[in-house]
Amino acid sequence: MPVKTMIEAVQEAIRQEMERDSRVMVLGEDVGRKGGVFGATRGLFEKFGGERVLDTPLAESAIVGSAIGMALNGLRPVAEIQFADFIWPAANQIISEAARIRYRSNNTFSVPMVIRAPYGAGIHGGLYHSQSIEAFFAHVPGLVVITPSSPYDTKGLLMAAIRSDDPVLFLEHKKTYRMLREEVPEAPYTVPIGTAKIVREGRDLSVFSYGLSLLYAREAADTLAQEGIDTEVVDLRTLRPLDTATILQSVRKTGKALILHEDTQFGGFGAEVAAVIAQGAFEYLDAPVMRQGGPEAPAAPFSKPLEEWWMPSPAKIADAMRELAEY
Repeated sequence: MPVKTMIEAVQEAIRQEMERDSRVMVLGEDVGRKGGVFGATRGLFEKFGGERVLDTPLAESAIVGSAIGMALNGLRPVAEIQFADFIWPAANQIISEAARIRYRSNNTFSVPMVIRAPYGAGIHGGLYHSQSIEAFFAHVPGLVVITPSSPYDTKGLLMAAIRSDDPVLFLEHKKTYRMLREEVPEAPYTVPIGTAKIVREGRDLSVFSYGLSLLYAREAADTLAQEGIDTEVVDLRTLRPLDTATILQSVRKTGKALILHEDTQFGGFGAEVAAVIAQGAFEYLDAPVMRQGGPEAPAAPFSKPLEEWWMPSPAKIADAMRELAEY
């Protein structure tokens, strides 16, 4: 089985879906001849031509608005927002239009479209190339929000997203693009949307995360295993819809929960997971639900030492795990 990176998994998923379904097309800034700033659409323009791989102006509202119109007229667009930090001009199109068309049309119309957006810090991108946006958009009914953390899941979830009849915000942590490699089937496949994945079985505490923080959590869990602390690590994968059943099943087994994300802790997505646990597994808890998120700063600093202070790390996560385990 071939071994691929996250970015290669993205490339393959889009290419195979375009080969399978002539309605699938790509649009965004520099996605054509350049192949995207991260190389996610490399080779697609040469293979499918300018009618299916469209370079757009630097106008995110127009990118998403055009994609909505395409979806309403029978196409299945995959729109790229070059960096998640630039998605805000398109927020009205996503929230007030794409996410609400099925509801406001009494289920007469749907918007089968995917919005891909590289998010997160750790690549020295500074204030406007490091933001995490998941909590804002996971709040929106009618919008699916996916955050994979492995090449296998990236390909399968992206293919499932393109085939979905609802609008999907597909968030790819840019630091993970070439951070790890794993076996990814050559043949097309899908991973079910809305299902979490237990990536490490454990008995002493449960850790819930996604994206880059999930990878660091797995590393921290391996460290703590040498100290006799057995950690269960759960990859949420999809934030909306959220797999509450897997979350509660894990907490009921271990009795302790730690929720990790890179985004600002206050009002972050971890608060929703904590509320699910408090409501559905309160009697099983042996310690308060813990969260570890980003600091109270607008975004990651550009300075390398300050960025490292700002970012999650296996060491910081291991310290939080020890604290919870010892409670």
